[in-house]
Amino acid sequence: MDFFGLKSALDAQPLFAGKTWRLSPDAFRFSAEQRAQLDALGEALPAFFAALEKLYFASAENRKILRNRNLRAPWVAPLLDRGKPPRLVAHQRSRALAGTLPPVMRPDLLICADGFAMTEADSVPGGIGLTAFLARLYGCGDAMSRLFLSALLSASGVPADAASARSRRVVIAVSDEAADYRPEFEWLAAILRSRGADVSVSHPNALEISAEGVFLDGKKVDVLHRFFELFDLGNVRGADALFEAAERGNVVVSPPMRPFQEEKLSLALLHHPALFPFWEEALGESHFSLLRKIVPETWVVEPTPEGGLPASASLLAPTLGGRPIRDWRELADAPRRERNLVLKASGFDETAWGARSVTIGADASRDEWAAALERALASAREKKSLFVLQRFRKPARLEHALFDARGVPESAFGRARVCPYYFLVRDGGGRSRARLGGALCTFCPPDKKIIHGMSSAALFPCAL
Repeated sequence: MDFFGLKSALDAQPLFAGKTWRLSPDAFRFSAEQRAQLDALGEALPAFFAALEKLYFASAENRKILRNRNLRAPWVAPLLDRGKPPRLVAHQRSRALAGTLPPVMRPDLLICADGFAMTEADSVPGGIGLTAFLARLYGCGDAMSRLFLSALLSASGVPADAASARSRRVVIAVSDEAADYRPEFEWLAAILRSRGADVSVSHPNALEISAEGVFLDGKKVDVLHRFFELFDLGNVRGADALFEAAERGNVVVSPPMRPFQEEKLSLALLHHPALFPFWEEALGESHFSLLRKIVPETWVVEPTPEGGLPASASLLAPTLGGRPIRDWRELADAPRRERNLVLKASGFDETAWGARSVTIGADASRDEWAAALERALASAREKKSLFVLQRFRKPARLEHALFDARGVPESAFGRARVCPYYFLVRDGGGRSRARLGGALCTFCPPDKKIIHGMSSAALFPCAL
């Protein structure tokens, strides 16, 4: 890519107003091994979300979680329901929503020396329009926008074809909390309208919501793409009516309002030894093996019960000096070499996205680390969002071409996160399959520990 042509194309788009990053002449290219793993992950992720639903309902109803063994896990549902309003819990348990999965799944993958490390599986991802625009600009294909619409139509149970796109009204609702993403959805909607689809963007409070459905400017909405977090439902006028409309089948809300699908602690459940038999049975050996390999070890931070643990018990937690711990506060005194840990809010909290709650133990002072642990324990005690602790896997040092300040390409070193976007699309036989539509690479200077969009980072698409 030519620097000045690239910069001109970006400057001409209002979706990038106020955002700056370094530019690259080239898209990121996956190795054959990485691409094979991405394809395998596209099969494993929907299987994981389906298995998580099965686990959640079996736990909530205290049913056995294995076919031929009396293994139960009544403690799982209370963890996933922690801090949620009762009406939201009742909604996510509604049988009308049974089997509904997120139509777009975006794992955050760090590129490490030994392969990918998946730190999160986002089911309400932003960046769809940004990635679609950059993919077109760099000549990496135009699948993103087409698959996004196909996934929304599939979620509503209709074929993902031109006739359905014209007959089904899709509205993307973007809240104030997520306002930075509104321009990219406006661009995406305009692209889809140019192809004959009925797609528009609205603020949630501009919608007329009743038990009979959702309306915009007096016209019924068939699919409401929810781009607002569920903790923000209190700011959505008519949220209770939206629950009822979705339960009656008068509107399809996509992704479904099921907070158990949006908790980072689900990755901790994947590593819980008491649940290994369940995951092996529900996922199959290959999917379970892949997910355990790429998801760093993760634990749920829960306070020690009042009175302490029984004499023979220890926490399911990182060890300290090779020995198990009995209280999370013991980790406050861990030497820096044993603090290669990431502490972050699990979900249903305004700090749970955008790295707002993240503390990396090895980068924090002893006092900062102790304070972060106390905040996590206090949140759990107050029945708010739980926190998770995840093993920190250092991204590999990579080399990629970037433009310097004069627009001259130069070789640069950095660490990378790639975010592939999988779209759940029904095939002709009614079977849903995750399709990889595009991927965004965030390339940060090598001294950065938290890899995210910043002015010193470079953003560019991945060639598929």
